[in-house]
Amino acid sequence: MRGRLFLKIYLTVLGGIAILALAGVATVLALVAREDRGWLNQRATVLAAALAGARDAQAVLNRIGPAIHSDIELRDAAGRVIARHGDPGDGGRAVSVAMPDGGSMIMRFDPPFRRHGIPLVVLALVAGLTALAAWPVVRHLTGRLERLRRGVETWGQGDLALRVPVEGRDEIAAVAASFNGAAAQVEALVNGNRALLANASHELRSPLARLRMAVDLHDSDPSDARRQEIARNLAELDELVGEILLSSRLTHAGIAEPLQRLDLLALAAEEAALAGLEVRGHSAEVPGDARLLARLIRNLIQNGLRHGRPPLDITVGASGAQAWLSVRDHGPGVPLRDGERVFEPFYRPGGHGEAAGGWGLGLALVRQIAEGHGGSVRLDAPPDGGAAFTVTLPLAPKAH
Repeated sequence: MRGRLFLKIYLTVLGGIAILALAGVATVLALVAREDRGWLNQRATVLAAALAGARDAQAVLNRIGPAIHSDIELRDAAGRVIARHGDPGDGGRAVSVAMPDGGSMIMRFDPPFRRHGIPLVVLALVAGLTALAAWPVVRHLTGRLERLRRGVETWGQGDLALRVPVEGRDEIAAVAASFNGAAAQVEALVNGNRALLANASHELRSPLARLRMAVDLHDSDPSDARRQEIARNLAELDELVGEILLSSRLTHAGIAEPLQRLDLLALAAEEAALAGLEVRGHSAEVPGDARLLARLIRNLIQNGLRHGRPPLDITVGASGAQAWLSVRDHGPGVPLRDGERVFEPFYRPGGHGEAAGGWGLGLALVRQIAEGHGGSVRLDAPPDGGAAFTVTLPLAPKAH
């Protein structure tokens, strides 16, 4: 099974060599036969001219025959043999030439190719050397494919950290590099899902425990405060489950097309009004999903209200080909070392214990939604304190 590809490639190479060798032999034989016939005719004609009128033809044949490696027979007009060297016969490569006196000369000899060997041996030698040279080349090529196959099988069995070696710069190396890139993305996706599941399981414990306790207390001593606590915990669970589902959908399916032409200032003003806040800035139209962009703005506002201090400044504007939305609070801010980690799912800042829980998926969803719209989000630390989150999105093309 492992050597099947090697044998196929190697046999294909040998087949090509064999076809080339046979074609070469056929061509050489055809050319040699034609050249031999012409060479024989020319030699016989010259020899016949030299023998014409010779007084002692036998002496001439005895002198010339060994020199040209030929069998020669000279006949008169009646067909009688008058001189002979060797035994030319009538078959093979014998040539008959008419003499001026009405007689004839029959001549047979081995042409140069016959004396030195037809180049079949040379062709066979070249084919054999080529086959030997092709063996390590094909073996190396199929060996790289075999290592790639073993690596893919090992990766498929669960070793997601495995990467195959990228050898050379040809198509096999390109396949290996593409596989490594895809494997890295799949590993990151799987690890992200595992971390999300682990963190979500941990974060769900707190509201479930509070809900269980509130239900038990309400059963023994019903009150409006306990009913409100139950409703609050149910709402927290519902929000957390909704965020998990939305994050999973964005990770796997992205943002569906087509996008609408939306006014970012109007969206921000609508969400800010629900929280009793105001928005400053200028209108900026962006292509996007209204529901997702509204969720992005809502999460930024909720994050500022939960973890910062008022006042909350919300500003919308445009610069160049980008629209931007800034939400700034005046709280303690975020340490610079955690500037990127705040966008991780269930981020828990330093100094917060297990009981305090994480920050959920709010800011992680903000980054997913922004990047899904071709934009980005960053955290800035204003010099006078607080935290400022700025989302940039591409502006919608101008209408004609």
